[in-house]
Amino acid sequence: MPDARPIGVFDSGVGGLTVLREMVRRTPTESTIYLGDNARAPYGTRSDDQVLEFSTESLDRLVEYDVKAIVIACNTSTAVAIESLRRRYPLPIIGVIRPGASAAALATRNGRIGVIATPATVRSHAYQRAIHDERPEVEVREHPTPTLVPLVEAGDLSGAAVEATVETALAPLLMVGHDRAGQAEQIDTLLLGCTHYPLLRPLIAALVGEQVAIVDSATATASAVAEILAVNGLGSPGDVEPTHRQLTTGDADAFHTLAARLFGSAFPEVEQIELAVAAR
Repeated sequence: MPDARPIGVFDSGVGGLTVLREMVRRTPTESTIYLGDNARAPYGTRSDDQVLEFSTESLDRLVEYDVKAIVIACNTSTAVAIESLRRRYPLPIIGVIRPGASAAALATRNGRIGVIATPATVRSHAYQRAIHDERPEVEVREHPTPTLVPLVEAGDLSGAAVEATVETALAPLLMVGHDRAGQAEQIDTLLLGCTHYPLLRPLIAALVGEQVAIVDSATATASAVAEILAVNGLGSPGDVEPTHRQLTTGDADAFHTLAARLFGSAFPEVEQIELAVAAR
């Protein structure tokens, strides 16, 4: 039976909007409710226990809106909490790591993949495991880049200072080593392991050069969502006008201003909600 209920989308901040944008393109008849926990962002530098606690509170709220599925559009939350969250809720819970890992495993030509992500995601080795599930022989080089999320959350996507920050963050991953035969061992695929990072993609692409393929999980996740809806018979009937609701635990005006700047002036209004006392 067709299901007109919305899809819930969760992220620690604005980064998950990159996934939401691809979902709207891929499944234009579906309604969505997006929740950004901006008051407690970023998640990537927090402990696993805090990530699980905050993610659970956020998904509890989305479930209250009678969503038919939830997309965890946050790599840190996916890496740390998705198994616990899947046990908690009797509905499809879709993460962003496995779709992105599958895309990167297909993209590499020399078998060397670099992954940039938050410290918590790197600590979990979730991308390494997911990529090796697809191609065990691939070398995965994971590198934490905690300075990039604050840039996006502040709306700083260009300029000399931002370029310098991105270059410094990626430098250790882009160093070229050599094998015993003297052959260069440079990565040929870079996986953006945080949904904030696609907003910095032009700077990252200019830095790594055309020889490195850049993969992010937004498009792959949107395709996974469409497939899961179809398999479970949860697709929208298509004769109901879709709606898109935006929620934030932070300042609604600030969220809307930043989202409109990043994604276009037609971005819908934003509602402020409270989950718990903001942790600082």
